[in-house]
Amino acid sequence: MQVPLLDLQAQYATIKEDVLRQINEVLDSQRCIGGPKVEQLEKEIAALCGCDFAVGVSSGTDALLISLMSLGIGPGDEVITSPFTFFATAGCIARLGARPVFVDIDPQTYNIDPQRIEAAITEHTRAVMPVHLFGQMADMDPIMQIAGQSSLAVIEDAAQAISSVYKGRRAGSIGTCGCFSFFPSKNLGGIGDGGMVVTCDEALYRRLLILRNHGSEPKYYHKFIGGNFRLDPIQAAALLVKLPHLDKWSQGRRKNAAYYTKRFEDTPVRTPAISPDCVSIFNQYVIEVPRRDELLAHLKEKQIGCEVYYPVPLHLQECFSYLGRGPGDCPQAEKAAGRVLALPIYPELTDEMKAYVVDTILEFLD
Repeated sequence: MQVPLLDLQAQYATIKEDVLRQINEVLDSQRCIGGPKVEQLEKEIAALCGCDFAVGVSSGTDALLISLMSLGIGPGDEVITSPFTFFATAGCIARLGARPVFVDIDPQTYNIDPQRIEAAITEHTRAVMPVHLFGQMADMDPIMQIAGQSSLAVIEDAAQAISSVYKGRRAGSIGTCGCFSFFPSKNLGGIGDGGMVVTCDEALYRRLLILRNHGSEPKYYHKFIGGNFRLDPIQAAALLVKLPHLDKWSQGRRKNAAYYTKRFEDTPVRTPAISPDCVSIFNQYVIEVPRRDELLAHLKEKQIGCEVYYPVPLHLQECFSYLGRGPGDCPQAEKAAGRVLALPIYPELTDEMKAYVVDTILEFLD
């Protein structure tokens, strides 16, 4: 049996006609930059997150970048973040000449450990960027308290966590701003790159609008150096079709996660630890196992899709060697990098496919 890590064709088959109709509306209108589709998506994402404002941008990476830019973060500044995340989190900090400061993770949730943040704050610290990894939000209350005590901005990297919940609040709504990715593999994925920034700060919202269009306001007059960070209306059109399905798809992922977790009880497999304060959307279902790399090869041989998120923590990446960090500096992130493995979790999985995944893993570990 073949079980892909993700099957976007199965999802697309259920919404194909609606997507094509929305895209044709954009093409017929020839409003190919901005326009009503982008504005409608911004309003609907803001409402979903419980925020006052949303700004569509060109990717999740650019959502992080433009948020940092809008807060004036640059050379000489420091931003505290997690070493166990996709590269863009720290890459955007470094691109602006600021310094990423890596704080180790909670070994249960893989999110940044709030208890370690305060010790990392210096006179140069300007912001904290927690990552809501694998669909579960970071422990935001202590993060916000620590940030507030030092007057730091909080940028939620919610690329993997759209609609996830922490103590009744949605991802992106707690910090200074929240950043989302619409990369096709996300729970709410486009048909290419796209992203969104949400906020309740109107002044920040106004700066974001200006910066995403080369810093121009009015046209051809530039108070700021921005960039071309605009969300394509064709992406907005596809996302408007998918958005009403998001909760159902996330529920399907939670159902599949519950099946896996139940089947892996009393086995060597460590399943995701979901905080009682959180509702996860399971952007990934990540297990910890001994002999991870051997199991990875075995699953691929059995035609089961799987992936390691992430094999090298950011503090050990060659491009960040100038920061002077090394092995042993973030031991929990390093341990996770050697043991984690993501399994297929998309809602279109059949019972037979899930059973095949679990049976194959348990047979290998027996």
